[in-house]
Amino acid sequence: MRSSQELLEFDRRHIWHPYGPMPASVQSRLVTQAEGVYLQLADGAEVIDGMSSWWAACHGHRHPALVAAAQRQIETMPHVMFGGLTHAPAINVANSLVELAPDGLDKVFFADSGSVSVEVAIKMALQYQRGQGHPERTGLLTWRSGYHGDTFGAMSVCDPEGGMHALWHGVLATQRFAPAPPVRDCEPEETQRYLEEMERNIDATTAAIIIEPVVQGAGGMRFHDPALVAGIRELCDRHDLVFIADEIATGFGRTGELFATSGAGVTPDIMCVGKALTGGFMTLAAAMTTEKVAAAISSPAGGGALMHGPTFMANPLACAVAHASVELIASRYWCDTVPRIEAELTTGLAGLDRQPGVADVRVLGAIAVVEMDTAVDMEATTAAALAEGVWLRPFGRLIYAMPPFVSTTEQIDTITRALRSAASAAQSQPR
Repeated sequence: MRSSQELLEFDRRHIWHPYGPMPASVQSRLVTQAEGVYLQLADGAEVIDGMSSWWAACHGHRHPALVAAAQRQIETMPHVMFGGLTHAPAINVANSLVELAPDGLDKVFFADSGSVSVEVAIKMALQYQRGQGHPERTGLLTWRSGYHGDTFGAMSVCDPEGGMHALWHGVLATQRFAPAPPVRDCEPEETQRYLEEMERNIDATTAAIIIEPVVQGAGGMRFHDPALVAGIRELCDRHDLVFIADEIATGFGRTGELFATSGAGVTPDIMCVGKALTGGFMTLAAAMTTEKVAAAISSPAGGGALMHGPTFMANPLACAVAHASVELIASRYWCDTVPRIEAELTTGLAGLDRQPGVADVRVLGAIAVVEMDTAVDMEATTAAALAEGVWLRPFGRLIYAMPPFVSTTEQIDTITRALRSAASAAQSQPR
């Protein structure tokens, strides 16, 4: 296959894409190169990656520090098993993570992906409760409008009705769900009433509470106040529950805070990180936990060991790149760029919430969301953004952007124009 059309036709007929049928109902765009904030398409178009490639390429594509780290590592040891062996890349990135994470999160388990890190976090919570003498605590509590991944444990704590996994009702483990959290800037009394509702969902079988702190991602792109996160920490303390913070999307500066939990002034018992961990180079995630949780897991009652061990656990190549990415985060360059991006997104989208068909516009850190009042035509809205020179991937009623932290003012202006154009395309679709 030589021509772009041949490649695309094979792709459509033989390769599954996320949440799509077979064969694909809509043809994908063929990317030939990525550099900085730009994607080069096979048709010659150069477009801004307004999604940071699903929030992972936070430093832009092919950042020189990450390229150099990958090149050095691939020349010495691309992979080695982690059972019985260890290596400097894993040790170095773990050390950097421990230094950056909220105090007390100093035990690191490397996983293959964000979803797998959630699976590991669930295992940690259940084994911790066994180690504490509570084998009856086998259930999880969360809130609606959440998303934690596509593996079975992770799916069980995604929104069971409004999310992407309703097909698996009756197959997934049954968990407890509080209502969706009140949105950002709600009254303190509403926060308190909500936490009381959350507490009423705790029973003798509850092992842990798992949430996405401050920003709910693919379940609805909803924002809530840090006070809710602090309140959930207090609930877990009061009932001896494990607090799991899924920071796969929110970690490493995306919300304007290093971690959303840090911004709320709390330390979770377990924190999942991924996506930006390798700066978009390759898949790697981690579940971080405390000495208390690790000791209970490692006790005879807790199982004596954490029962998980991926083949590619702590892949040296991924760890080397992750160390370079985390060091960039540690340099705190994003502390200047993310607030600027937030201000520019806010200015560029001002007034859009008054347009017909637009239900809400919200911005936090390097995140912008335009919520329509009905589901959007994904192809029409994507095409409208591409016409402005930006790659976006709307879903449901949401048109959103998560630009790379290295985006310039001019590039953010282009992204806000693309969001407006996509919203206009959504407004003009039949109702």
